[in-house]
Amino acid sequence: MMDRTADRGRLLAGWCVFVWLIGVGVGVGAGPAWADGGRGAEQVNFVEITPAMRAAVDRGLAYLAQQQAEDGSYGADRYGKHVGITAIACMAFMADGNLPGRGPYGQAVERGLDFILRSATESGLIAADTSHGPMYGHGFATLMLGEVYGQTNDRRVREVLLKAVRLIVNTQNHEGGWRYHPVPFDADISVTICQVMALRSARNAGLSVPPETIERAISYVRQCQNPADGGFRYMLSAGGSAFPRSAAGIAALYYAGVYEDEAIDRGLEYLQRASRGMTFRGGGHYYYGHYYAAQAMFLAGGDYWARWYPAIRDELVDKQSDSGSWDSNHGKAYGTAMSLLVLQIPNRLLPIFQR
Repeated sequence: MMDRTADRGRLLAGWCVFVWLIGVGVGVGAGPAWADGGRGAEQVNFVEITPAMRAAVDRGLAYLAQQQAEDGSYGADRYGKHVGITAIACMAFMADGNLPGRGPYGQAVERGLDFILRSATESGLIAADTSHGPMYGHGFATLMLGEVYGQTNDRRVREVLLKAVRLIVNTQNHEGGWRYHPVPFDADISVTICQVMALRSARNAGLSVPPETIERAISYVRQCQNPADGGFRYMLSAGGSAFPRSAAGIAALYYAGVYEDEAIDRGLEYLQRASRGMTFRGGGHYYYGHYYAAQAMFLAGGDYWARWYPAIRDELVDKQSDSGSWDSNHGKAYGTAMSLLVLQIPNRLLPIFQR
């Protein structure tokens, strides 16, 4: 069964004429100069997977495999051994059809998985050398474990995943969100989306997640939305709207099970306005912002996806270095893994990236 999954990834790699009849088409490479957004517009063809995109992915995966440390970890170029960056890298391989021990990069996934499992503590927290903001890494690591368990039923993964989910549930604060450390004190939307995605992945894999935890998270995210422009603030108490946090806010609502809602519609409109007529913005959070924005547009579907994906796909292909990497403020492993996850959403192989 796992071999078929890997084979499926190889087949998808060759589908450079894979066409979806959704949304309003824009010329490939036209950039994000939005016209009228929305779901009911005229339908024309648009190509998701192109030869240039496939070549960029192949080069990016090869580069990422070369950067893995002996113990399976990633992050040493800017951080110590980091469970979050390791998890993102492993999911980049999995998005191409690789699973632990299966596929061309199966050994890389297996080594990364072993590193994350070794980094799990008795309390449920998954953390390695990096001490700043461990809930970021914990959220991504838990998400990756949910994706692995859902496709392998590995009992080792289940044991760690159960404890990791329990820690997330027990550290939700009174507002309904999460913050840097595993204590229910304050919250921000950036850490909250990490935990919401982790819980969604675990639930998709068959684990139980308390409904009240999700309901409180939805309430928190809703309160972070700015009534004036539909974007999302960083925390309830302060902060204006910004592209990365707004992308995270919309994705959080989708993954919490909110699919049709005015809050989502207004958030999507904000993202479109924020990108109109210019290169996709993001600043120091470029890859983070587009990781969530691409997911939000994919889950929105229709012409949101048909307009957004070709533009960010071609922009990322252009930004790739000769080495196959993408650099970022958080290191090349992080930038490369995030770019590969965005580019490979059309593969639809990661359960979390399936509608």
